[in-house]
Amino acid sequence: MLKKKTHIDLYLLLMLLFAINLSANTIQHCDSLIKKGVDAMWKKEHVKSLELLTEARNLAEKNHWHEQVFLATNNIGANYFTMLDYGEALNYYLESYTIAVKELDPQHEMVVLNNIAIIYTKEKNFEKAEEYFKKAYKIAKEKKDSLKIGLYAMNLGGVANETNRLEEAKNYIMESIPLLKQESHLLVLAEICLAENELLKGHTTLAREKAQELYRSTNNLDYNDTGISLMLIIVKSYLKEEKYTQAIIAANKILAGNPNLENKKTVYTLLANIYYKDKVYDKALQYKDSVLWAEVQLNDIKNGKLLETSKVKFEIQDYKNQIALNQEKLNTERKTFYSIIASIVALVIILVLILRNRSVKLMQKKLLAERNEKAIALELEQEKNENLLLEKQIQDKENKAKLEQERLKNEIESRNRELSAKALYLSQRNTILEDILTSLGKVPELSKNEALAGHIKTLKSHLKDENEWENFLTHFEEVNQGYITRLKTIHPSLNANDVRFICYVYMNLSTKEIASMLNITVEACRKRKERIAAKLELPDSSHLYSYLYTV
Repeated sequence: MLKKKTHIDLYLLLMLLFAINLSANTIQHCDSLIKKGVDAMWKKEHVKSLELLTEARNLAEKNHWHEQVFLATNNIGANYFTMLDYGEALNYYLESYTIAVKELDPQHEMVVLNNIAIIYTKEKNFEKAEEYFKKAYKIAKEKKDSLKIGLYAMNLGGVANETNRLEEAKNYIMESIPLLKQESHLLVLAEICLAENELLKGHTTLAREKAQELYRSTNNLDYNDTGISLMLIIVKSYLKEEKYTQAIIAANKILAGNPNLENKKTVYTLLANIYYKDKVYDKALQYKDSVLWAEVQLNDIKNGKLLETSKVKFEIQDYKNQIALNQEKLNTERKTFYSIIASIVALVIILVLILRNRSVKLMQKKLLAERNEKAIALELEQEKNENLLLEKQIQDKENKAKLEQERLKNEIESRNRELSAKALYLSQRNTILEDILTSLGKVPELSKNEALAGHIKTLKSHLKDENEWENFLTHFEEVNQGYITRLKTIHPSLNANDVRFICYVYMNLSTKEIASMLNITVEACRKRKERIAAKLELPDSSHLYSYLYTV
């Protein structure tokens, strides 16, 4: 009776283990993990979301569930997009695209193509954005998906607006409008693109009237910053018509709604431009300062996001390590379980042999041998676990070192951004002041006043003071840890003007910005860049920034 009960208990244990493994490896369980991961992402719980999606992805890859692999990978990319880590997001979106092309249908393919295009739009790489929007648009045409055709046509119209291909943009927008009538929030976005198109063509009154009508008739002005986009069109139309008072009123209306920092920066820039053209220079300078403040705040937010992303990556790596350890532990437990089953079977055989042969001595020898084997196995297992723990500790130290390197890199980049912003601001401020002094010097009544003319001349000489450049050079050398010293050691032929130009290139300023700071034309700036590239023995000027970054 006891023997029969033992067999029943063993059978139930095996069935329970099988049921647990089966439930943990179903496609429904994988879908549940993805859903929970997406919900956590919308709640901005990115670490939790990435853990769930990573677990789902590993399970899907193990079982070759291609759609689940695609969904998990695409939503991992969406997490990094939300955290402003566009490079990491793009990597996962491209991986999703490869899965969609190889294993799934075009419906999945065009979704991720649109995601990739949006990232390139955020990065202002409109050529790449248009390439991927067109791929998605072509697939939507082949699938005859009206809503998606309208959406992608609208996006292509927006890119064409940005690249000043206005007739092409209008064709795309007009194609999208009838297809988006069932989705009112998307239809408003298409109408906004059309109003922007009219504004870019110089039809300011038509663009403004259309924007004002949309502003009055749209129910949800907060969706995708719809209200702000419409008000910006109104401000720009008044500015083009030189109706500065109306433009200022419309701009202040945007600020009254407490927009986000990026929109504030845009409005501050417009107000600085309006006041400058209206010759209210003190107000222009004030809003230039506001633009600089917004830029610094945005840099702080972006740096915080980058640090948060680095922490998330570290925690996800730690989570992956934990999964590996848990898998190893599970394998160990399974081996132990199977070893126990094998031992029970061996014991039953031994008992049968004992009953049959009545050989107590043989039974004792076998039991002793089994104990020795278990002791050796236990020692080996303990040693293995100690090795795993040691490997984990080493991995943790490496991850902490990588995180520290990333933090230091972000800190240097942040300080360089602040330095470039300050230098650009000082250059623009001096330009404005010099324009004002020049205008004052041309007034006949003032030029006759010798004392005032002398003061103007003194102010102009102060504007040409090189102390600011020396201070900038000192701060640049401190931030970049002796970069200029290293550069001069490698290239002693570089003069002071070359070094100044190289500093601005190293800080990743655009050609237009460098030309503004050096008070030269853009074409002269390009020629200087080519001359310095030749002096550094580079193939052409396009390699200058990548070379300087390696010094």
